[in-house]
Amino acid sequence: MSRRKKGDKVSGWICLDKPYEITSTQAVGRVRRVFNAQKAGHAGTLDPLATGILPIALGEATKTVSFLVDSDKTYRFVIRWGIATDSFDREGEVTARSDVRPTREQVEAVLPDFVGEIDQVPPNYSAIKVDGERAYDLARSGEDFELASRKVVIHSAAVTDVPDADHIELTIDCGKGTYVRAIARDLAQKLGACAHVASLRRTRVGPFGEDNAITLEKLEEMSHKPGLPETMLPVETALDDIPVLAVTAEDAFRLAQGRSIVLLPRQVEALKARLTGGSRMVSAMEGKRLVALAEMRAGQLNPVRVFIQA
Repeated sequence: MSRRKKGDKVSGWICLDKPYEITSTQAVGRVRRVFNAQKAGHAGTLDPLATGILPIALGEATKTVSFLVDSDKTYRFVIRWGIATDSFDREGEVTARSDVRPTREQVEAVLPDFVGEIDQVPPNYSAIKVDGERAYDLARSGEDFELASRKVVIHSAAVTDVPDADHIELTIDCGKGTYVRAIARDLAQKLGACAHVASLRRTRVGPFGEDNAITLEKLEEMSHKPGLPETMLPVETALDDIPVLAVTAEDAFRLAQGRSIVLLPRQVEALKARLTGGSRMVSAMEGKRLVALAEMRAGQLNPVRVFIQA
């Protein structure tokens, strides 16, 4: 006999505006307690020193986390000139100092070198594993090691503010795996300066942005109040890049049982026109309810993930 899971069967996404100095795991735990949710997870870890968008999945939404992790992201960050640290952020040990203060024009002249598909070496203070150990653990213990360069994609980069000679604010749109601290390091090196990231804010993860975000403080204030469920976004929010197919109640029943459904030729053609990047994944919807994520093959939809209606 299976043990009954603790908590309530709530499903949806919370677009959390994560506060400063708490981990992503701590944020998930606090949101889970607010909703008394059986299951919770997050898409795209945000460092404790960073603030901003941390999408948190509750219940059935946890089945869609993998589709959001690879989404593009937007970061706004401030670089502090004159001081380099071993972690390339404000918490690291100072490793070098310089009187060089690059101007806005100098930064804008080299920014195009950081746009497109580029090679980037992650910071040693990162969660990447080296022989089974986290790089930041090795770095803290004084181990000498080098991380391999990897390809990342930066769609755009712009200077958005220069509050004073010591600081400059940049905003970037980028793909997965991009390290903002590495951008600050490489930009400083190109300009013959020392620098570190003084502050970092993520303003977007895929379809989740500041316009639909809510603070942890506000959520906790609303705990057990009637309006709390309204703070959740639908499970399918994370699937905005996946074509939607409206299915009948009969087809929804079959998909929910893990059985395939046959598509009409016009449905196949319509879906092919909307599928991109070699993907075959389709969201099957019965009315406003997400029934399943299914793969289209040989004129059929084959369920990959089925969603249980609460």
